[in-house]
Amino acid sequence: TYLLDQIGEKLGITNDLKVCFPNDYKKIESLAYFMILENTNAISRFGRFANTHRHPYGQDIPSQRSSELFQSITEEAKMKFFRLQGRRRIEKEYWAYDSTSISSYSEELKQVKYGKNKDGDSLPQINLALLFGEKSGLPFYYRKLAGNIPDVKTVTELIRELDILGYKKVKLVMDRGYYSADNINGLYKQHYKFLVGANTTLSYAKAYIKELGDDIRNYENYSDQYKVYYASKTIAWDYTQDRPYKGDTITADRRMYLHIYYNPEMAVEDDQKRTAYYVRLENELRSGKHKPEHEKDYAKYFTVHETPVRGKKIVPNNEAMSKARRLYGYFVLISNEVKDPVEALQLYRTRDVVEKAFGNLKERLNCRRTLVSSDASLEGKLFVTFVSLIYLSYIKDRMQKNELFSKYTLQGLLDELDVIECFTEPGKTPIQGEVLKKQEDLYTAMDVAPLYAKPSVETPGI
Repeated sequence: TYLLDQIGEKLGITNDLKVCFPNDYKKIESLAYFMILENTNAISRFGRFANTHRHPYGQDIPSQRSSELFQSITEEAKMKFFRLQGRRRIEKEYWAYDSTSISSYSEELKQVKYGKNKDGDSLPQINLALLFGEKSGLPFYYRKLAGNIPDVKTVTELIRELDILGYKKVKLVMDRGYYSADNINGLYKQHYKFLVGANTTLSYAKAYIKELGDDIRNYENYSDQYKVYYASKTIAWDYTQDRPYKGDTITADRRMYLHIYYNPEMAVEDDQKRTAYYVRLENELRSGKHKPEHEKDYAKYFTVHETPVRGKKIVPNNEAMSKARRLYGYFVLISNEVKDPVEALQLYRTRDVVEKAFGNLKERLNCRRTLVSSDASLEGKLFVTFVSLIYLSYIKDRMQKNELFSKYTLQGLLDELDVIECFTEPGKTPIQGEVLKKQEDLYTAMDVAPLYAKPSVETPGI
């Protein structure tokens, strides 16, 4: 827990929590520590953790008290914390935005709805959206969404809330699930910088792919780092902005950089997946077991002839299939700032930090299911879980940069430090146990001063 104490000071977590939750910040920190170090245990087991670990609050937090704490966390205090943490991030960095689904058994939570579940669960869910710093590798903002809201619908509200939080120099990285003309117009309107994935079937993307032809596969267009061919050009975005208060619509051209990439391995995979899909469509047509969501593709890729004598004959539309094949292996990025296609791809790949964070949330922090029965408890528990995620993200980022994953798992590193003991006796200064060289090296790798001296803290422990 000394490691977590130092990270909290370094990242300003402790200070920001103290400002936003002056009466409860130590409880929040202690519960966050518990979620990190006892990730397989329910919060009802906190008492055992409190008896064997030094932690900020220094006392047991029974289940009833933790539930009361969760319910006391207000929206105003959360937004203040986001604002303070956001100001600590580098303004020039891009922010990766993505969402995940968290399933729930509860029928009492207002935002639990059936939607597209990203884990394949058949349960109703809530959605959780996260903002991560591309350089810092740290989260600083999240939003809880109703489970039936698709990704593309969340960007408008994100833009509104970032404006409320006072963020002006915003740079967002998003995948193509967030692409829509309305979202791009909204980002231009707020003068936000963006890098967004787009679909190869968009008219301007198809036109450029056709224009490039085989030339995109020239050697000078190859990136050995990413194993892709690339090309880019400047295009004009047809910007529109409705002005209800004036009853008119502004139209103008906005500069945009279009980046096209071709991955030969992905082309082979696309071909295999698409062929399997055509086989599936044909089998459904032959069996008569049509699926409503496939009706357009039945008509697009097959022609069905049926006569009393010859029966049903299904003929593939080779021209339509050939047109689809021309886009295999390609993917598209658009930006209003990043001109260089390799730099754009490097930035886009930083979205991996969000994917890893969702893994931490669901596996390390036991957040695959919402185990609460009220909206107030859910809001509070999500916030404490988010605080835990900041610590975990920092540790994983430092492990990655120092190549520690070749020697340790995340749990292994935490276990290595969890065995350091501290002995206490009433009325006497706590006595620090031995710290081995390899443990000192881990503190150094975490950019934390090794634990040499006897600690002087207010709270008792064992």
